[in-house]
Amino acid sequence: MRGLHSGAISRHDGVSMRVVFALILLLSCVASVSAFAQIGPRSVYLEDLTWTEVRDALKAGTTTIIVPVGGTEQNGPHMALGKHNVRVKALAGEIAGKLGDTLVAPVLAYVPEGTISPPAGHMRYPGTISIPDATFKSLLDAAGRCFRQAGFTHIVLIGDSGNYQTLLKDVAAQLNRDWHGTPTRAHFIADYYRATQTAYVQALKGQGFSDAEIGSHAGVADTSLLMAVDPALVRADRLASSPGGSATGVVGNPRGSTAALGRLGTTEIVAQTVAAIRKARLASP
Repeated sequence: MRGLHSGAISRHDGVSMRVVFALILLLSCVASVSAFAQIGPRSVYLEDLTWTEVRDALKAGTTTIIVPVGGTEQNGPHMALGKHNVRVKALAGEIAGKLGDTLVAPVLAYVPEGTISPPAGHMRYPGTISIPDATFKSLLDAAGRCFRQAGFTHIVLIGDSGNYQTLLKDVAAQLNRDWHGTPTRAHFIADYYRATQTAYVQALKGQGFSDAEIGSHAGVADTSLLMAVDPALVRADRLASSPGGSATGVVGNPRGSTAALGRLGTTEIVAQTVAAIRKARLASP
């Protein structure tokens, strides 16, 4: 009798263990799927994703896409032509990461920089690329309509340069007129650029820099911002030999620029832009 009883218990324990193992495996799979869903897209950058990953992100609640606008222009002898493009992509990525339900479109690197012939503005320096205002607005308008067609309900326009801010505002206004009565809205976020002209400038003054040193193009402010994002694009050995003037294309003085100073600006840009996007989305009909 003891042998039969012992065998019955072993068989019962074996069945129980298989059931327990199966439940553990099932719960493990569920947890893995849940964790994967929480991770979301492997990148916030649209161009890094497949179309099915974008589709799944939209289904999972990704409502917003940032359209970052840069520019290809001269930035003095010490700074690369793609300054705006590199900077706006990196900062847009940080902004999207903090929002959590946002992707970033490819950077628009072709922007109005002055007349081509005769050359004006930055077009007086080799390497600058300029397009007409109407072409620029048409590109942004078409991009916005593409993202609406894909399923995004918030299309955010931000620009790293000051010369086209009004054009971004115009495009957003036109899209919203056309989309009246629909759930999709375009948002021009002026705070992205405004932060570089207000809080960042005040922070640099607090560090002892003058308006003449801070400058408006390729001076301490501009150069430090890029150093905070990608220092390899700044020629450190030319900072001291890039004084302001038409000969260099610099308005300001980059001497004294550092990545630490630049982070004073990038922190303000990201924080203010995130807050502005959240506010704009809440105010949408």
